[in-house]
Amino acid sequence: MEYAILGGGALGLTAGLRLAQRGERVTVYEREPVAGGLAAGFQIDDAWLEKFYHHLFRSDRAMQRLIAELGLADRLRWPRPRTVTLWQGDTYLLDSPLAFLRFPPLRPPARVRQAAVMGALRYGPPRLFEGKLAAPWVRRWMGEEPYRIIWEPLLRNKFGAASEEIALPWLWARLHDRSTELGYLRGGFQAVYDRLVERIRALGGEVCLGTTVERIAAAPDGDGRLTVATDRGARPFDRVISTLPPRLLCRLAPELPDAYRERYDWGRAYGAHCLILALDRPLTDAYWINVNDPGYPFLALVEHTNYMPPGDYGGRRLIYLGNYRPMDDPLFRQSKEEVLAEFLPHLARINPAFSPAWVTESWMFAAPYAQPIVTLDYKEHIPPFETPIANLYEASMFQVYPHDRGQNYSVLLAEELVERLTGAA
Repeated sequence: MEYAILGGGALGLTAGLRLAQRGERVTVYEREPVAGGLAAGFQIDDAWLEKFYHHLFRSDRAMQRLIAELGLADRLRWPRPRTVTLWQGDTYLLDSPLAFLRFPPLRPPARVRQAAVMGALRYGPPRLFEGKLAAPWVRRWMGEEPYRIIWEPLLRNKFGAASEEIALPWLWARLHDRSTELGYLRGGFQAVYDRLVERIRALGGEVCLGTTVERIAAAPDGDGRLTVATDRGARPFDRVISTLPPRLLCRLAPELPDAYRERYDWGRAYGAHCLILALDRPLTDAYWINVNDPGYPFLALVEHTNYMPPGDYGGRRLIYLGNYRPMDDPLFRQSKEEVLAEFLPHLARINPAFSPAWVTESWMFAAPYAQPIVTLDYKEHIPPFETPIANLYEASMFQVYPHDRGQNYSVLLAEELVERLTGAA
């Protein structure tokens, strides 16, 4: 059986490896020049840094197993970096239940109530929270004070105008997955994706980087195969797996029927945007700062080299300034110089000593369809693996509900699909 896989991220490459290990012929198509999808990196000296900040949780066991299988387990580190929240100009540690109980901006009764409700939310079965909106549920059960100081800024910064529409199971997933230790692969997760490419090719498969898929259609000879047309030519395949967002699949496969499109060509997703700075000195003592104070143009400040050693990156101090925004937001049309001019003055609000002269290098990256908007009716629009077109399958992060993305869930979804397709036990 000859497979085409559209997308060379965690899901596509894991599916490609598992199929190739079962003796199937595999061709993976990836538009970008490097593999990895949203977890792909760019090179800084001898190391790679993700274009969008990434780490693992202890619960991400499938990704840890894959890293070990690829011979990279010795690079995996589990530090416990400082994760803080910025509120009224001060930062507060909020990385454990005990930290929430000690959170000074909340009065003691509000702290206890919030901690109890968080425990129920984190450890309760997700079915208990179906059909409920996150914002009103938090206001009712945790109280107005915790909602105003902690949860409303987080929802608003991440989802903007859609913050009141987010389903409670999404928040359950965020709390359920969290761990105080965070996992990172020294040298960057790019090593995982480069090793996956190597393994697929060693098993006789192809990985076509820098190749854009333009259309999927029935092969002209009517033998049940599908033709994948790219900017480098067209080829027939027995089966095609799309790991692209459902909306992109609907554009690439015009033969999909209207009923399918009405149900699955649906919903909203925000794009991801990251400005990355190299400084000649540290800015803060924290790895992750949730920016709950109003007026900042970024939702999180992630100081990567308070997590991994600066020596890995030639002594640079590396900082992400991250955002999720609607894909028509003006931020995505601004030049790097314009974004720097807007963002840098706000760093002095966090560290008054900051000067733009500290910045030695900068990079900027953006990606569409990075953050699904998980509304109450989201679950009803999750597509099955099988599409109405014979031998065309869909497997993407839009199917990992109530989780909304993550390398670990991509690996799990890929393995589930391959087992179904090949009948593996």
